[in-house]
Formats: sequence, structure tokens, C-alpha cells
Amino acid sequence: MAKEKEHINLVFIGHVDHGKSTTVGRLLFDAGTIDEQTMRKLKEKAAMLGKSGFEFAFVMDGLKEEQERGVTIDLAHKKFDTEKHSFTIIDAPGHRDFIKNMITGASQADCAVLVVAANDGVNAQTKEHLKLSKIFGVGQLVVAVNKMDISGVDWSEERYKAVVEEVKKEAATAGWKADLIRFLPLASLPGDNIAKKTEKMPWWTGDNLLEAINKFEVPQKPTELPLRMPIQDVYNITGIGVVPVGRIETGIMKVGDKIMAVPGREGKGVPGEVKSIEMHHEQHQQAQPGDNVGINVRGFGKKDLARGDVLGRADNVPTVATEFTAQIVIMNHPSVVTVGYTPVFHIHTAQVACQFVEIVKKLNPATGEEVTENKDVLRNGDAAIVRLRPVQALVIEKNGEIPQMSRFAIRDSGVTVAAGMCIDVVKKDLSAK
Repeated sequence: MAKEKEHINLVFIGHVDHGKSTTVGRLLFDAGTIDEQTMRKLKEKAAMLGKSGFEFAFVMDGLKEEQERGVTIDLAHKKFDTEKHSFTIIDAPGHRDFIKNMITGASQADCAVLVVAANDGVNAQTKEHLKLSKIFGVGQLVVAVNKMDISGVDWSEERYKAVVEEVKKEAATAGWKADLIRFLPLASLPGDNIAKKTEKMPWWTGDNLLEAINKFEVPQKPTELPLRMPIQDVYNITGIGVVPVGRIETGIMKVGDKIMAVPGREGKGVPGEVKSIEMHHEQHQQAQPGDNVGINVRGFGKKDLARGDVLGRADNVPTVATEFTAQIVIMNHPSVVTVGYTPVFHIHTAQVACQFVEIVKKLNPATGEEVTENKDVLRNGDAAIVRLRPVQALVIEKNGEIPQMSRFAIRDSGVTVAAGMCIDVVKKDLSAK
């Protein structure tokens, strides 16, 4: 039996209309993941909708509305194997109102390809996506300078280099180490430098896109961290009992483990013992980070727990916070954020309203330095360190201890207004009445 390929979650990010979806579609086609016949159908469909040239984008843009508007709305996932790795490709939207999906996309991603159009260079969302992917722990980045074929760019090495410099500057501002980022030129629509070398850019001797993504390193699974499994759903299965379902974020779960679900209905935690672990309808003795599992637990009652509770081992119970300090970036708020504001926080599988108790300090997002004027009001683009109080018990961990459980998005009336991560926490005493 062949060794199972190592798995990588890869997100494609970048400004709207810079060619993300076309790049993904072209990559999947040129690498043989999508056959000629499917491609031909998409090409006909694109022409019929008056969107010739969008056929590669349609590979990922499955929703009818997207094909008519020519923009990516939802996150699309596609499996994709190279000789080296098994990828799940996440195509993240570039449009502002779809930034929520961008966030959920990046927070699942190990690696990212940032697509920047050669004619346009760095745009507002290029900057925002660089920031967000950094905040949400994307570890490795390749920047693809697309549309090298476009009139006015004409495969120019000088233009390519100018865009690279521009992106490096913005990436450094967002907290990336610019010299660790890999860059390459391409033209997705005609398929130059995607899966094979191109004649059009004799000056380019580096990788094509396929070679570049094959060089991503498989991220280390956080198996050495304490066990954390946020609960997605709780099923009551006749003859078996209560079965919580979720994805293991950190640590290892074994049959026989003594565990605790917190906060649980009473807010004091629910103890139990793992009787069985099931994955893809098969029983397993243990599960590790990234695994989606259903577990049968001795001691859990149907009403004891719900979505948003987190499982950990009894000797290292997940942290329930009565308040926490976080670093946040305001991205899309209609007015201003001040103390007293209480929006909904999306943290792992939990959705809990949290109140802004104090704006500890306001930061210049570009430099990370403290801003002293007007520090009690936060607007779009501002970064800050804030103290927050959840309105009900909530599990969150410090970024310095369990980063996978520290990140969140803040939503208000249908839009994502901010994103951030927890840097400190005031723990709830679970033994207290």
C-alpha cells in the first residue's frame, strides 16, 4: 500500500478581479485534476453567460449567482493531489462583504497563495489579506504575480520586479518576514508558468506555480499541545447514547481517556470517559489534530453539552474565561467601536456576545507602535489591545499557549467587523458555586 500523502490546507487569497479563481481553475486543469470535457462545458457556459475567459474561474465558482456576477461569494473547497502532497484548496473571496469567508478560510489554512495582478499591483484587499492571513496563523506564503500577459505589462521583467518590491513592503508591514516569501510571475488565463515553464518569459528561471506549491512544507501537527476538541454538534443515537462531533484542534485523544467538556450546561464542566472514537464510519483507537470525529463518552447526558463547548483531558481542562485581553484589527465597522460595544464573537465553534470593557491601547497597524490620540475610539483599519467580557461562559486560550484556540472573528448585523486573537485570560474557577 502506498504511503498516504501528507495533507496541506492551501488558501488562495488576493484582491477581487486579480485572477484568484482563474489561477485555481487553471492549476487544477493543467495538473489533470479536471478533464477536457468538464472544461469544455464550462467554456460553453461562460460564453453563453457572456463571460468568455471566465471558464477557469467557474471550476471553483459553483454557485449560479457567482457565475452570473463573476465574483466568488462562498468558500469553495477542492481536493487536489500532486506527486508530493494532498492539498485541499480553499478559494477565498476578494470582495469586502465576503471577508467573513476569507477569515474562516484563512483560519483553516496552513499555506497561502496571494494572487496580485501585475497591472494593478497592491490594492486595499491585498493589504487586508496579508494582515488577516498573518493574524490567523497562515505559516507559509507564495505570491503569484498574475496577468503578465496583459497589454501594458507585456511579460515585462521590470514590471514584475516592481510589483514584487511593492508586495514585500506591504508584507513586512503586515508582519511577514519578506525574505521568506516566494514570488513568481504567471498568466493564468493563457496558462503560462502554471504547471509548465513558459517561453514568454525567458528571463524567469524560477519555479512555476505547481512546483512552488509542491515546496510547501507539511505543517507540524500540534500533537504535543493539550487536547482541545470544540464541539460542532451533539447527537443522541439510540442504543449508543450521546455522541459529540467535532474536529480535534490540538493534542491526541485516545479511547479510555478521562475527559471534561466545558463550560457545559451548568458552567462547571461535564466529566466523562471516551468509550469509542469514530472517523469516516470506522472505529479508531486514537485521533489527532485535523481529524473530524464522533466520540461516544461514558458519563455525558444529552442535555449536558452543546455546540461551542470544548473537550479536553480531565488533567488539563480547557480554559473558561470570565474575561480576556485580545489584539484586534477593525476591518469593516459602519461607525466606531467604543467601550460598551457588545458584538458576537465567533471563536472555534462558539458564538458568544462579548463586551468591550477597556481599550488598553491603540496601535498603528503598520508599525505596531502605540497611538495615543483618540485612543478610546476605534475605526476601520485601527489595531488595538482590548479587554473583553463574554456575556456567558466561553472557552478561549492564549495565543502564546494554544494558538489554534485563540483566534476569533467579530460579527455584527451580518458583517465581519473585526478579527483578532486572545493574548491573556482571566480564568473562571470551575469549582466555585
